[in-house]
Amino acid sequence: MAKRDYYEILGLSKSASQEEIKKAYRQSAIQNHPDKNPGDKAAEERFKKAAEAYEVLSDDQKRQKYDQFGHAAFENGGGGGFHGGGMSMDDIFSQFGDIFGGFGGFGGFGGFSGSGGSGRGGGITKGSNLRVKVKLNLKEVANGVEKKIKVKKYVACQTCDGSGAKNGTAKDTCGTCRGNGQVTRVTNTFLGQMQTASTCPTCHGEGTTISQKCESCYGEGIVKEEEVIKINIPAGVAEGMQVKLTGKGNAARRGGVNGDLLVIIHEEEHPDLTRDGSDLIYSLYLSVPQATLGATVEIPTVEGKAKIKIEQGTQPGRILRLRGKGVPEVNGYGRGDLLVQINVWIPKTLDKEEKKIFEKMEHSDSFTPRPDKSENGFFNRVKNFFE
Repeated sequence: MAKRDYYEILGLSKSASQEEIKKAYRQSAIQNHPDKNPGDKAAEERFKKAAEAYEVLSDDQKRQKYDQFGHAAFENGGGGGFHGGGMSMDDIFSQFGDIFGGFGGFGGFGGFSGSGGSGRGGGITKGSNLRVKVKLNLKEVANGVEKKIKVKKYVACQTCDGSGAKNGTAKDTCGTCRGNGQVTRVTNTFLGQMQTASTCPTCHGEGTTISQKCESCYGEGIVKEEEVIKINIPAGVAEGMQVKLTGKGNAARRGGVNGDLLVIIHEEEHPDLTRDGSDLIYSLYLSVPQATLGATVEIPTVEGKAKIKIEQGTQPGRILRLRGKGVPEVNGYGRGDLLVQINVWIPKTLDKEEKKIFEKMEHSDSFTPRPDKSENGFFNRVKNFFE
């Protein structure tokens, strides 16, 4: 199968500037990042293809050769740092992670694999992120809540303080990469000599090796334990929202920065109230006598129950607004309302006495429909709803 054009992969024209190339790759990587698409192999493949395209087009010399010879310029081991041998996630994060510096949401794009991506020259590693789902009822959503959850995760080994070395022994500088974390290779091609760089296969980018491994963690510097974590969830969160606890994810191998704990909100349905943004909606059913004569009825609220007065002659479709009885705006100001939608329950069956009563009322002048257009018109009800 023919390889796709690198410009096409990034959605660019051949005249694109370096800034446009960088921006297009950044957008594609964010959209297809494995942290954002867990388990999606197609997204992971697009993520790799975008990195492959950026690796060539961001280098003026490689781009010039690609523009002239196409993919043939990098066949048989020539030209590209990732070409021929395939591209790993560690390679991508190591080589291109710096262009995402300061971007929120993915923690610097370093927490995909078990130990995170290491920077060039034996840079600091980052542990992987953890995801947990927390169920909240409507009262917890409206008021905010502190939750305690048990999480099984990797933590720094207490025996070796996370170094991976036995009894605090020193680490050795890697003899393969001489502490750089990367190895370079020069190959001869029909285009001339090409230099490629890749993660050191001996130290896996750390720049150091361990001669005597810790017996507790077998040289990894991390062990798996169960930890109880407190989560403060603000009021007003909604289904699918994510709360990030920085540094509460998996510890990195042999030191480094912990990953993050990503808390996914699952909002349980309330038996009576329906949420619409910061507003709550309740469908109140009145009997014919209640709607006709007026009544005092009890309705559910977030905090429990409340009594409201129904005026005489209340028509179905009317909406009563209880201001401030809804849900707060998350990380903002103000609180929504509780909207009570009036419905009138019409009985489907009547006994003889009830039927006689209604037959008597059928021709009564009081029961002759006289719609008040100012109150019951559709557009007026919509207007009243938003007032």
